[in-house]
Amino acid sequence: MARPYSLDLRERVVAQVARGMTRQAVAELNGIVSSTVTKWCTRARESGTPAAKPMGGHCPRKLEDERDWLLERVAAKPDLTLDALLADLAHKRKVVVARDTLWRFLRDAGISFKKNRSRQRTGSA
Repeated sequence: MARPYSLDLRERVVAQVARGMTRQAVAELNGIVSSTVTKWCTRARESGTPAAKPMGGHCPRKLEDERDWLLERVAAKPDLTLDALLADLAHKRKVVVARDTLWRFLRDAGISFKKNRSRQRTGSA
């Protein structure tokens, strides 16, 4: 993800607009697009500063509330497929998520669906 423009540039741009320059002229002078100048001026007017909003952060996991149930379900029946778990979540728990959401949850919980080594075919001698 790209980094936000510096606060110094943002403040200079807003100050140039406040001194009476057009937004288009300020954009050309500073090498940015005029819509960015407009957004920074609006943000400075509404919040008092043109500073960038915080980036990133913690996204709450959709399946955290179902963690215990899912882990018990997989422990009780380890050969369940992702589709079967998704169906159980939808019908029994009324939780609808995408397959990759469930996959990431299980991966983070340390659950793998790899074949057991003893079940793999033997290689050539």
